[in-house]
Amino acid sequence: MNDSTRRPSGGIIHTYQKYDPMQFPSPQSEPPDLVSPAFEHWLRYGNLRELTPEELARAIKIDPSQIAGLGPSLDSLILRLLERKRKILETYATDDVLEEAARLYQTKARAFVPPGKWTKRYDRAVREEQLYDLEQIYFAAGNERDPFARHLVQLMDRLSDKYQVEELAQKYLFMGHTSISVPEALLIKAELEQIDKLLKQLEEAKQTAQLGFIDLSELQDYADSGELDQLRQLQKQIEEYIRQSAERQGLENAKEGYRLSPKALRIFQSRLLEIIFTELRAARSGRHQGLIYGEGAIESQKVLPYEFGDSVTHMDLPATLINAMIREAQDQPQGALDTKSRSLRPIRLKPEDIVIHQTRNHPKCATAVLLDMSGSMRYGGLYVDVKRMGLALDGLIRSEYPGDFLQFIEMYTFAKPRPIGEVIGLLPKPVTIDHSVVRLKADMSNPNISEWDLPPHFTNIQHALQLGRQYLNAQDTPNRQIILITDGLPTAHFEGKELFLLYPPDPRTEEATLREARMCAREGISINLFLLANWNQSEEDVQFAYRIAEITKGRVFFVAGRQLDRFVVWDYLKRRRDIIG
Repeated sequence: MNDSTRRPSGGIIHTYQKYDPMQFPSPQSEPPDLVSPAFEHWLRYGNLRELTPEELARAIKIDPSQIAGLGPSLDSLILRLLERKRKILETYATDDVLEEAARLYQTKARAFVPPGKWTKRYDRAVREEQLYDLEQIYFAAGNERDPFARHLVQLMDRLSDKYQVEELAQKYLFMGHTSISVPEALLIKAELEQIDKLLKQLEEAKQTAQLGFIDLSELQDYADSGELDQLRQLQKQIEEYIRQSAERQGLENAKEGYRLSPKALRIFQSRLLEIIFTELRAARSGRHQGLIYGEGAIESQKVLPYEFGDSVTHMDLPATLINAMIREAQDQPQGALDTKSRSLRPIRLKPEDIVIHQTRNHPKCATAVLLDMSGSMRYGGLYVDVKRMGLALDGLIRSEYPGDFLQFIEMYTFAKPRPIGEVIGLLPKPVTIDHSVVRLKADMSNPNISEWDLPPHFTNIQHALQLGRQYLNAQDTPNRQIILITDGLPTAHFEGKELFLLYPPDPRTEEATLREARMCAREGISINLFLLANWNQSEEDVQFAYRIAEITKGRVFFVAGRQLDRFVVWDYLKRRRDIIG
């Protein structure tokens, strides 16, 4: 093949990959973060609404400098729009049209004499130039076919025109001398507002590279077809770039919108932990852990003499053999070499020869996290912060303490275990009873009564503690804890098969909850309570939290919602350090 027919290197790859390395970022470059905005959407809306490709595109940030030609193209259009706006402002004047709009309104107002009972109210509305007052007269008149009603509609049109002309003169600085009529002024106002809207869209596209912000149908009045075609082509390429980046980050695009995948979950958890640990380092709190020496899974460089009961799994074999050879050489001065057979004698080990590696002990920790999803958690978006904390804690344990046990429990009128895949879809329960006092009792052993027959928005801490205790009792470790996250007092509890829903919070519910806390304490389970700040929190909420912590030798944390994830993760790390050290 001669030089004239040889294809340029990389041409096939260029076509296959469907991207232009001179136009778009390389596939090897760091893609924009699509996972974080997608997860924030799911944390807020759960499974109620899928994330559309348009919403994802608006949420992410792309570096426009990586897209060749985008900046100059947008700059050219911006200059063209600014030039059109300048010409309009330097051509026309608004003094005459302001007077004309006021005259047309006053002429129309005097052209009709209202019925006697409306005279005073009508004159005041005309004098004060209030559209709302004229509308109220129109609705009060009742008969839309009445000449007075038709006159009011026409008068409101004149007043609306006067408003718009005044807004035009106040908003824009006209420097020309050409007089305009009221209809012309309204057309100029519409064009200037359209130009401002397009300028804002173009400036935003320059910052984010999101061409979907631009209304190309409106822009076609100011740009030639070639420029619009170039923008449409860039828009399609950016959409394809976003789609490929989403696939690489584990977001599955289905017909109804994007779906969550395990890969996306791991990426989001790692980014959450990165943020949390960045703040942890900034707070001068390290992650170094103390050590317990003894039998464990991870060997240390140090060795100890063998003692009865030590596992030979961690024997330092080279050092043990060297000890045996040195001992035998000392016992037999001629050495271990058999002069008759000219071969080495077998080495016989004795207990004093054996040395064992020290090991680091990593005890197992079992945790149940009770997530309050009662009706009050919707205020201030507290439920979003609770779910973000759950994802961060799960990511920490999966990455650093894979042997630990973690169980999430949703807490509302009832309590239910939830795997991590369902936590992100949890939402606060809708409030179905708005009475100031609620006293309900339901026999849950009755087959005719189900969960769906009862209001779901109450807070049943007692049932959640009971369920958490059952899960933790099945774990073979003495290090067991419950993390209780709520914003106030319990309002529901079980007594046998009977469910009580009591609001305002009742001492009967509080006592049932404290009895369950005492059962946790007897079984060695501590309760750490994270009390979220809420608008209706009272001294009773705080005192109840302290009573639970005191019973189980736990602690109470007062946190704002946005700080919940780092406080829970930091406290979990501190507990692991205490256990290990």
